[in-house]
Amino acid sequence: MLQMPRELPSRTFGQTGLAIERERHGRDSGELRRLLNSLECKQDEYAKSMILHSITRCVYLLEAEASACTTDDIALVGSMLDDKDNSVKIQALNTLKAFSGIRKFRLKVQEHSIKVLELISSIWDSELHIAGLRLLNNLPLPDYVHPQLRRVMPALMEILQSDYILAQVQAIRLLSYLAQKYDLLYDILNCQVHANFLNLFQSTQPGSLLFEVLVFAERLSEGRNSPHYRAVKWHYNEQSLHEALFGDESRLADRLLALVIHPEEEVQIQACKVIVSLQCSQDVGVRPSVCQPSRSYFNSGE
Repeated sequence: MLQMPRELPSRTFGQTGLAIERERHGRDSGELRRLLNSLECKQDEYAKSMILHSITRCVYLLEAEASACTTDDIALVGSMLDDKDNSVKIQALNTLKAFSGIRKFRLKVQEHSIKVLELISSIWDSELHIAGLRLLNNLPLPDYVHPQLRRVMPALMEILQSDYILAQVQAIRLLSYLAQKYDLLYDILNCQVHANFLNLFQSTQPGSLLFEVLVFAERLSEGRNSPHYRAVKWHYNEQSLHEALFGDESRLADRLLALVIHPEEEVQIQACKVIVSLQCSQDVGVRPSVCQPSRSYFNSGE
């Protein structure tokens, strides 16, 4: 009996292939329903992970069967986010992302946003970060999530400054989206960053990451240039993102000039857009920042 879960992957994948053939012929294979029912039964962590992985494949491949699922099914998958095993959490995040592609389930999946934010801010696991951030980037985040977003902002900034490219790209995409929310803009700009933050703008970075970082910088620049934001005299920490990018001692301009001749055209173009945005901020007379000394958020042991 203990060996049965180990046989699950090949059996499940074979059944999924047959299910796809049946759907092509207009027949409901029932495979997705069987998988969801088996998820309700008591399973070990390995079995749960493999069942969730198979459910994810079915949602993407068996459109009719996936659309026939219910919100209770989404809740069942969401409950797996509380599992003690990280691999189960990761597979549950992937399954929720698959379901989020079906319009009628988006609001139900959205209900798990706060839990997802808690996971990515409390567990240092690159694969979990990628899965959680991909899910969040696939959802519109409602205003009621904003207080939680403020709390996890330091964690998002830490992920951005990690050395795992896939997680960094997902984190910067989320931050770029949030930078367009006026009530979150100051929280982002005042978030503490490492002294070497501008290394993210080095030409040696992967083009995919460079492009996203430049989009982020442009949106931050545009946000701080807006009349609504300029109407307030903001106070920033000395180690804040604002000071790293827009402070008097920032070397961002030097990094941008080097990227104008980057081999990838989209990076060149985006660097020029940031330069133009920075020039506009000088033209409109953005207030100089006021810095406050602060204790670093970061733990040197991380």
